[in-house]
Amino acid sequence: MALLDLAYMGHPILRKDARPIETPITDETRRLAADMLDTMAANEGVGLAAPQVHQGLRLIVFLLPGARLEPGEEAAEEVPTALVNPVFEPMSAELAHGLEGCLSIPGLRGIVPRFRHIRYRGLALDGTPVEREATGFHARVVQHEIDHLDGVLFLDRMTDLRSLAFESELHHLLDESA
Repeated sequence: MALLDLAYMGHPILRKDARPIETPITDETRRLAADMLDTMAANEGVGLAAPQVHQGLRLIVFLLPGARLEPGEEAAEEVPTALVNPVFEPMSAELAHGLEGCLSIPGLRGIVPRFRHIRYRGLALDGTPVEREATGFHARVVQHEIDHLDGVLFLDRMTDLRSLAFESELHHLLDESA
């Protein structure tokens, strides 16, 4: 597989709506998903959207490490997931505030409100429909990646920019909230 170049904040592809992927799903799309998973892993990420690798397509990949789950969150199988044309809907209005970062905005983290419980849908790489409910960190990752498909960065979702910090200074932010 290949490691892909990341698009960083300021690149116009990160602010555009991504195009739906036509079905049936092609080998080219499957190859892109595999390369995205390799790129995500090489950069120690947990999710990646096609626009982040300069592809304006509605494709996301993610892997949810058990160590990152929130207390009480049901453990998801730790296998890479690729979703074609994903969408989500909130299952309740309850929001959870959590720390987020982004491979397209290296070195920065911020507190972002997200729906705590969602249902998401899309297609697997073999074309079969996928529908799941997610809570906590799982729901946060899916929402973050789908935002990329709509030209939205986590900074756009922040309600208080005082909670934005460089990773090297994050301990100050975490000390204040403790």
